[in-house]
Amino acid sequence: MEDKFKVIIVEDVKLELKGTEEIFRHEIPEAEIIGTAMTESEFWPLIDATIPDMVLLDLGLGGSTTIGVDICKNISIKYPSVRILIFTGEILNEKLWVDVLNAGADGIILKTGELLTKTDVQAVMNGKKLVFNFPILERIVNRFKVSVANDTKRQEAVINYDIDEYDERFLRHLALGYTKDMIANLKAMPFGVKSLEKRQNDLIGRLFSNDERVGINATRLVVRALELRILDIDNIEPDEE
Repeated sequence: MEDKFKVIIVEDVKLELKGTEEIFRHEIPEAEIIGTAMTESEFWPLIDATIPDMVLLDLGLGGSTTIGVDICKNISIKYPSVRILIFTGEILNEKLWVDVLNAGADGIILKTGELLTKTDVQAVMNGKKLVFNFPILERIVNRFKVSVANDTKRQEAVINYDIDEYDERFLRHLALGYTKDMIANLKAMPFGVKSLEKRQNDLIGRLFSNDERVGINATRLVVRALELRILDIDNIEPDEE
């Protein structure tokens, strides 16, 4: 027999609240629903009166998506032992998912596909982090695949075009709008302006075919480095000077 645990449900749509209560009653009978809230102002007196083991939290309350994130953050601070499982209809808002995970949520169940299962609820109660149902898991895995593929392309480009750390640093700072004078003054670049001009021409020779090499300037060179994924557009930061 499973251990009993206490749950507060936060959901602002009456019909969905009723449906969620039915899921618990039929599928997860060891959960005792000690209260339900449709607004933030209803929720805080509930949790302050009796601390639950879990809060099942909808993100979109009263038309606002950020209230759920704020509630999650405040629960994590005020009641760190309480598990927080998000149960949301925000099925496309990936930024919101990230925000609520950063706010301390233990998992996110999207209101689509498999919905809420005993397995997911029990996993959270057992202390598992990052509990997701299939629709969100599929999206995460697809993002992961693309990220790994891009990392692989970057590694292959670095090898294929014989890119060393100074090439990467030079291209990265060109992308940030640095002049060759500014790049020559970086601590980690032991080259003068003339050497950097030579390096730029050398890179043009490596990254462009013979037919393409006419009139290539620094901007076109940077664009080519981005196209080949030698530079990662999401990680273009200057060196500390």
